[in-house]
Amino acid sequence: MLELKAQPLTPEAFAPFGDVIDTRSADYFPINAGRTRRYHDLAKVETLGEEARTLINIFVSQPVEVPLELEFLERHPLGSQAFMPLHEERFLVVVAPPGDEIDPGEVRAFVTDGRQGVNYRAGTWHAIQSVLDREGEFLVIDRGGQGHNCDEYPLPIRVTLA
Repeated sequence: MLELKAQPLTPEAFAPFGDVIDTRSADYFPINAGRTRRYHDLAKVETLGEEARTLINIFVSQPVEVPLELEFLERHPLGSQAFMPLHEERFLVVVAPPGDEIDPGEVRAFVTDGRQGVNYRAGTWHAIQSVLDREGEFLVIDRGGQGHNCDEYPLPIRVTLA
């Protein structure tokens, strides 16, 4: 079984897998007569393939226990997938680079601070939603349309917090 310690999520460490969504480190500009700050273009939404379209969803996830034991990672080869907590929920992020095989030496685990979201690039291997502490609601932006867009790769992993 692959053993991982989830490290704090940073944009630099997560860059090979996608984008960290966090207004605290992003530029903004005022809109709506100056009453609103627009944090613009925080992540790249990818929708590839025939009749692709962007979906906006709300996921409600039950909390996991740590150590977290996983049996597989999944990927979406035809589109990115973004998760943004709606109520400052912390969650675990387990990722591996795109490719047909997963090299266990390249698998990484992160823990968010509750205000960060992630955007997995198309094809990035990742764990299923793993919210900590309490039930969580997430704004999820991903791809809809024709074509097979979910692969699973068996890999036993145990994740603990650093």
